[in-house]
Amino acid sequence: MSSHTLNHVSTSSDPTGLGVWCVSLGCPKNRVDTERMLGSLGPMHPVEDIHKARIILINTCGFIAPAVQESTRIILETADAVANLQPKPLLVVAGCLVSRFGSDLRQAVPEVDLWLDISEEDQLGFRLTELGLVDHCAATSARVLSTKPVYAYLKIGEGCNHRCHFCTIPSIRGPLRSLPPEQIIEEARFLLDQNIHELVLVAQDLTAYGRDLNLRHGLETLLGGLSKLSGLHWLRLMYLYPAGLTPRLLGFLADLGPPLLPYFDIPLQHAHPDILQAMGRPFARDPRLVVDRLRKHFPDAALRSSLIVGYPGERPHHFKKLYEFVAEIRFHNLGVFTYCPEQGTRSAALPDQVGTKTKSRRRDRLMELQAGISADILAGYQDQEMDVFVERASQEWPGLYEGRVWFQAPEVDGITYISGATIRPGDRVHAEITETTTYDLVALADT
Repeated sequence: MSSHTLNHVSTSSDPTGLGVWCVSLGCPKNRVDTERMLGSLGPMHPVEDIHKARIILINTCGFIAPAVQESTRIILETADAVANLQPKPLLVVAGCLVSRFGSDLRQAVPEVDLWLDISEEDQLGFRLTELGLVDHCAATSARVLSTKPVYAYLKIGEGCNHRCHFCTIPSIRGPLRSLPPEQIIEEARFLLDQNIHELVLVAQDLTAYGRDLNLRHGLETLLGGLSKLSGLHWLRLMYLYPAGLTPRLLGFLADLGPPLLPYFDIPLQHAHPDILQAMGRPFARDPRLVVDRLRKHFPDAALRSSLIVGYPGERPHHFKKLYEFVAEIRFHNLGVFTYCPEQGTRSAALPDQVGTKTKSRRRDRLMELQAGISADILAGYQDQEMDVFVERASQEWPGLYEGRVWFQAPEVDGITYISGATIRPGDRVHAEITETTTYDLVALADT
């Protein structure tokens, strides 16, 4: 599920270049697309004041109804904010919302100067060159990072071949299209050369990587190559379909060892086989089998998952099984979402839609349960010494910084507050955990 967070892209590009005001909405995969579009512009610099921008870029999300609403609101507010500026900046809107509702959007918001669906995003630099706004476009592999100083996302594929009944992704982003392994390795080297120390692999389903390229055990081959790269301290895998976590793959991952982190993001979506089958999930049996298989190879693994409550036909006994499953498995991190009937999906037409209040109540019950589990798990790290990647200064007080330990993925999990006399953003420091809360840690750097 997408996080639907708004990120103002901040870079260290040439301040004499093209002034760009940019918003990237939705998931990390979208964020990579934004960074690539910015990289295609050649010399540029971000501006915080929209009135000083020459180019405005909004990369939208259109996955579920709240994302559609957020993207639409930001487009309209931005168009209104620049309507009377002279000279008026060029307003560019790209991404999933355009691919999903392109013709309707063009009619509804004529103030937008340039629309780019997902298949056209790599043309941004060329389009602006034709309009005379940039002198030349950069190489298509160029990328302006927005996640410095520690981590970067590495997207290894696009699209999805699964046909989950609630999901709009295949209709928006198309079928699976894996990037060639040599291209991914080259991009990884580029990222590491920018003093990035953690690579977060993202795709709709990492375990499907390479199938469309006729690669046998494609993910294994790719990870084997990435793990050998100099300067890589953490390698994190996000979004692993449970059906793809075979004993062979898990055995390979266990043998691979560092820099691979024993952190697994597995979108299980539900625990009852009736609901999983109704969802059209590729793995519709007992998800405990997947968790047991994983913990056999990684007894101390940190598990993250996402669940949907209120799917059509979900009865109290279905939810009871899901609740008991969460209590038993004890995820390090968990996201719970209420079902949204999305236009064009099979599940939107199903009978027995669950009421809004019931869905919200079930979500709240699961999140209350998870809060207690999270607090208990984190309490177990009290007084332990751990490595912390320092990301930014905290706004709380001088000398306090925000960072992450190995089981905290960027943007979606908790954080570690760390203090120390000499630490700086970008450092990896050894620290003692001095306090734990429901979702966060507090640490003191070794002196």
